[in-house]
Amino acid sequence: MERDEEFWTTSGEADAVTDEWRDMLSATHLPWTVSVPVDADPPGFTASARRWWIDDLALVDCECGPCSGTRTRRELARTDGEFVVVLITLAGQETVAQNDAEACLQPGDAVAWDSTRPARFAVWEPLAKRSLLIPRAALEEVSGRALMSGGVRLDGGRPATRLLTSYLDTLRTSLPELDQGAISAARNATLELFIGALRSGSGVPATSMAQPALRAQMDRYIERHLLDAVTAQDLAAAHGVSVRTVNRIFNATGQTVGEVIRVRRLARAREELTESDRPISAIAHRWGFSDTSHFSRSFKARYGASPSDYRTTAHLDRAGGAPVQRPVAAVHRAGAGRRETGITPAQG
Repeated sequence: MERDEEFWTTSGEADAVTDEWRDMLSATHLPWTVSVPVDADPPGFTASARRWWIDDLALVDCECGPCSGTRTRRELARTDGEFVVVLITLAGQETVAQNDAEACLQPGDAVAWDSTRPARFAVWEPLAKRSLLIPRAALEEVSGRALMSGGVRLDGGRPATRLLTSYLDTLRTSLPELDQGAISAARNATLELFIGALRSGSGVPATSMAQPALRAQMDRYIERHLLDAVTAQDLAAAHGVSVRTVNRIFNATGQTVGEVIRVRRLARAREELTESDRPISAIAHRWGFSDTSHFSRSFKARYGASPSDYRTTAHLDRAGGAPVQRPVAAVHRAGAGRRETGITPAQG
């Protein structure tokens, strides 16, 4: 099935271009305040953006001229939800700063920034970039929550970064033709590759724990036994350590063993909802929820929709019906504010 590509572009009207660029960037990359130089060379600022969805992840390609932007407390307050944004430079040069870290990005370099903290950027020459917007909750499915606490530069010369960027390049061209099952698999692979790039990135510790290899082994054990009643005692026995050690390793990331298992089971239940017509009660029971009402409450708290509503929109999307509004609350579908922004959005 061909999937829609969303497209935005500035109108070319000099007196409106700054507002158009602000609204375009805020619609596709969360709220920003921007500045466009009046003496730009070549004259006439232009910008465009294209967006695709990888389930609940958004992939955005953007081109723009020299400009700058900031996310202050005002923009943070206008952001609905928490996200990690991976910014990859394709051509040109851009400086991105968050906390006390500043990175000058060349083609092939990447930076991951946190939507909950102030940030700024400056584009020095015509730029082409690719952004991957990840709801922070999705990182919990791959034990990545503790790895992001501000801007992190991903060196484009490192193999793990090259693997992530080349994968997104391939995915970008094939995404429009993937079915829902392949989209879900691509989404999970994207998360894993991003975490791999974070862990091997320059200046980024492999993990905040004292035993990264042991935690990785435990994560793999959980994944293999998600259908079983896994406990901290099971992990301790399987890896030859004490229950206290298991709890200390998981608590180092602000999680408990039970929370990690619940997040991963909800993620697998979500996949099964979109890929099958099994009764919701059966899916809930399969993934460890004996109470369907508890499953529904947990699912809605995590994904913003009840299991039945989520399944309905996913099946409509698969059948080519009404587009699904992904749970990226502050990143709106094209056309949401067409009359107000002056931006020209279109379905590709």
